[in-house]
Amino acid sequence: MIQDFADWLVFSILEFSPGTRLGEAVNFFVYDTVKILFLLYAISLVMGVVNAYFPVDRIRVFLTTRKLYGLQYFFAALFGAVTPFCSCSSIPLFIGFVKGGIPLGVTFAFLITSPLVNEVAIAMFLGVFGWEVTAIYAVSGVVLGMVGGAVLQRFRLERFLSPWVKDLLSQSERESAAWEKKHVPFKGRLPEIASDAWGIVKGVVLYVVIGIAVGAGIHGYVPEGFFEQYLGAESWWGVPAAVLCGVPMYANAAGIVPVIQVFVAKGIPIGTALAFMMATVGLSLPEAILLKKVMTWKLIGIFFATVSLLIVFSGYLFNFLM
Repeated sequence: MIQDFADWLVFSILEFSPGTRLGEAVNFFVYDTVKILFLLYAISLVMGVVNAYFPVDRIRVFLTTRKLYGLQYFFAALFGAVTPFCSCSSIPLFIGFVKGGIPLGVTFAFLITSPLVNEVAIAMFLGVFGWEVTAIYAVSGVVLGMVGGAVLQRFRLERFLSPWVKDLLSQSERESAAWEKKHVPFKGRLPEIASDAWGIVKGVVLYVVIGIAVGAGIHGYVPEGFFEQYLGAESWWGVPAAVLCGVPMYANAAGIVPVIQVFVAKGIPIGTALAFMMATVGLSLPEAILLKKVMTWKLIGIFFATVSLLIVFSGYLFNFLM
């Protein structure tokens, strides 16, 4: 439905030509902006209801004091794998998790895995590479999220969250405590929950527009064969170079699988090609811009560096196994 609206607005009303770089870039911008803002409001609304009936302190205490033996990272990564979100679309749920008091490492496990693994990409992988490569990729994506979340949790990075997010968390705690004390019914809580959700949308809309604009430019104007000549050599620096090339890009997993097929057909090692794919869908410049509303630049740098190192390791491992 959102894609139909974007097509109608861009190609029928604004009269951009389909198939042109400018037309496709504008279409991409409209579609992703509407989708992400809608997701942000819907998820903020749902998390507001959750916070109203499950106070954030209880959630945080449960996840931080119980011995779950790493299962919290597994379930967060598994949830990320079954949600069909790209890196930017995952941000609304990330904000909802943080506001809901979910530990940052668990939230990162979701954020890492969500864009890497989804059912569409897995179906395309099966058709292109067969079940062995698909299984290794799906498992490695989940493991990557689990390990990344666990490692980042060790750093105790909550102090690097932005003041805006810290205010949201404090506000959520105050509202939950007040509602619980007064036994306010759901109807009485809903207007404030809806207002808070709209406030979150207004707080990040500028970052959404800027981030998606950058992604639309990359999507529309970077030639498909731009990186192939730099990734073909089977040298030690091929995998790190693939990750460095992939991070500035922006695409979802389903959109990048055909590109990876071309890479492999032209002789690029599969681990190098998959490292490029993971960096492209799991980390991106638009994602960094969106995350700036949620994190300080230091935290964004730590997150990107940690995930990049894990992707590089995965690329080497793929090349060794395959």
